[in-house]
Parts: sequence; C-alpha cells; structure tokens
Amino acid sequence: MMDCKKALLETDGDMDKAMDLLREKSLAASAKKAARIAAEGIVGSCVLEAEKTAAIVEVNCETDFVAKTDDFRDLVAFVARQTAVKDPADVDALLAQPSLDDAAQTVGEKINAAIARIGEKISVRRFAREEGSVDCYVHLGGKIGVLVKAEGDASRQLLHDVAMHIAAAKPTYLKKEDVDQTEIEHERKILREQALNEPKPKPANIIDKMVDGRIEKYYKDVCLLEQPFVKDTDKAVKDVLCGCRIVSFTRFEMGEGLEKRKDNFAEEVMGQMSK
Repeated sequence: MMDCKKALLETDGDMDKAMDLLREKSLAASAKKAARIAAEGIVGSCVLEAEKTAAIVEVNCETDFVAKTDDFRDLVAFVARQTAVKDPADVDALLAQPSLDDAAQTVGEKINAAIARIGEKISVRRFAREEGSVDCYVHLGGKIGVLVKAEGDASRQLLHDVAMHIAAAKPTYLKKEDVDQTEIEHERKILREQALNEPKPKPANIIDKMVDGRIEKYYKDVCLLEQPFVKDTDKAVKDVLCGCRIVSFTRFEMGEGLEKRKDNFAEEVMGQMSK
C-alpha cells in the first residue's frame, strides 16, 4: 500500500502512470536480486487426469521461511500447472509464455511481481512433463518430487506406489541395460581386486562368481526395476508391475547440486552497528 501511495504521489495521481512506475520498480527490484543465491524452495507437481498429462517443477527462493509460505507455494503450483497445460520447450520458453491466470502478463512478469512482493530472488530451475499413463508424487512438503510414466494397463494406485518408491529408494537408472558398461567394468575391476586381496586366496572361478554376485547387488542398488519394492521387499519392482511397463521416471531433490547461501551473522551485526 505504501508503494502504491508513493507511486501516485510521484505521478501526481495519474493511475496509469503509477501502474507503469510500479512495474518498472518491480523489474528493477528483480534485477537487483538476480545475483543472489536461491538454493531453497520446493518441488511442485500438477496432474491433469482428463488430459493424461503431468508435470513436476523445482522453483527456488533464498530462505526456507519463504519456501513455507502460502504465497510461494501458490506460485509453484501455478508454475506446475502452466507447465502441464502449455508444454514449454525449456525454462526460457516457459517464462516467455502468457500466464494462464492473465494472458496480458507473461510467466516471467508474474514471477517478477512475486519477487517484488516477497522480497527474495525466485527462479524456476527445471521441470519435467510427460503425457500418457503418468503420475506424480511429492514428498516431505516439496523436498522431493517424482514423475513416472508407464505403458500398458497401469492403475493410478500402482503408478503412485512406484513414484513413492522412487522418492524413497533414489534409483539412478530404470533397468540394467541403461547402466553405462564402462561404469560396470570399472566396478568389476574394483570388486575383483577386493576379492584377490582377501586374506584367504580363492580359485579364479569362485572369484568370478563373487564378482557376478556383487554386480547383481549393484544393479539392485541403482536400477529401479531391480530394487526391492518398498511396500513388499520380498519382491523386486519389476515383479509388481502387473503387466504394465515403466517407460521413464524423473526424480527431483530440491536444491541438489546448488550452492547454499552462507550467512555470516557476526559480519551482519557489525554492519548494522556501523550504520
């Protein structure tokens, strides 16, 4: 309200000019915050059942406090819905799209308005979108998000259970064939050296069997279809699919790989005292 009052005073009560001035100040505020670190935030999702479309997005802000506010969460939900409905090619294309809420405003302008309102840098980091037999699962209030796609007769409940499994078990690959063979050979070499260096020497054929067994365990650690299913660990994921086939999955863990902001409270206090 104070910003609106100031804008009206600066423009001698001209409403249109005041609105333009507020928009200009909003862009300036966003630009000032662009260099700041935004490594908090949440993963959001949108499932359009009638259209058989789903999307997950990661949107970042600067503090966990803001990430928990309704204002920020509503913004993330909007970005997820925009992504699901409008199918942007990448983040830049998403930001340039007319907003679903107001066609006169782009998604980027809507986010800039949120930056001015909330007072923190906000950025859309990444998204994934799929069509067909799909479902999403968001865990821990937005800390982890999963999008899974299947072919065949896959029930929504089964897809949801598989998405929950992916969130918990953190697979790297879908199936054995997807694992880089260079990676497997490297793993075999290490396992063979471990077996050869054990105190009691073993015949070569026994070592081969030991290495094969450990490679199978490695597959169970990193491949979704080979992992013990979290809801029934006596079965592998591939054994509970009931005739359907998992085609792909995407797992976002909020903030993974991002530099975290480091606050120096002593310097902050000294800076305040010197003013």
